[in-house]
Amino acid sequence: MRRNRKIAAAALAVVVLLGGGFIYWAVTAASNGDANVPTIASTSTPATPTSTPTPTQTPEPTQTAEPTPTETQPPASALNITDPNSVTVLVNKKTPLAPADYAPADLVAMSDIGVPSANGHSLRSEAATAVQTMFAAASAEAGLTLDMTSGYRDYGLQTELYNGYVADLGQEAADLTSARPGYSEHQTGLAADISSQGEGCVLEQCFAATAGGQWLAANAHRFGFILRFPDGATATTGYEFEPWHYRYVGTDTSAAMQAAGVTTYEEFLGAPAAPGY
Repeated sequence: MRRNRKIAAAALAVVVLLGGGFIYWAVTAASNGDANVPTIASTSTPATPTSTPTPTQTPEPTQTAEPTPTETQPPASALNITDPNSVTVLVNKKTPLAPADYAPADLVAMSDIGVPSANGHSLRSEAATAVQTMFAAASAEAGLTLDMTSGYRDYGLQTELYNGYVADLGQEAADLTSARPGYSEHQTGLAADISSQGEGCVLEQCFAATAGGQWLAANAHRFGFILRFPDGATATTGYEFEPWHYRYVGTDTSAAMQAAGVTTYEEFLGAPAAPGY
């Protein structure tokens, strides 16, 4: 707020006491224009008023937003989906491994890293470490003991398994639940069939309703895994719902796929559906 001050037309005599000295200051307001202003006499030098410093404000810390998956993950079209050594390789009924008898060179046995595995399976090193971390998190966060029921299967073992399904179910039904040799994600060393100890439903669709199945569905992407054959996606993946089958693609890709809200790897990559061979 501003205030107007009126100076009286009459003369004022002001005596100011500063620092022990006197200043005699006669101020005559020349209301009629003929008054003289007397000399100012001082017995001491007036002190210069010292202004009060303005407090310095501490700047607010700047918060850095966490990058979104699209800021850290290259476009899906830039992923290497043809090299069998790539963790993002695409394998389905339209896209076999090349060579058909491919075998990874960096397999790690689950038993060597303390991961429960009823059948003593292995995975590629990066995927094995991710499983180890994921199983530890499931135990700490939900009290679950997960089991890697199946992992790497070579061309020969996949041939035996597939032929057994054909003998039991017929080829059409076998193709809905088992991959032909050379077309199996298990042969990459990046696929894990997971169960939960004490909950039953091992390699069955009812696993989706168990605590272990629900925890994996909600959290596997944090560790670089995707549910490879989701419910209702047979026309795209070529397989029935397998709530136990998780595929390692790396944390960047799994996060980007989660953020995109897509349910199949084919859809994320923009690859053709693969309902049959």
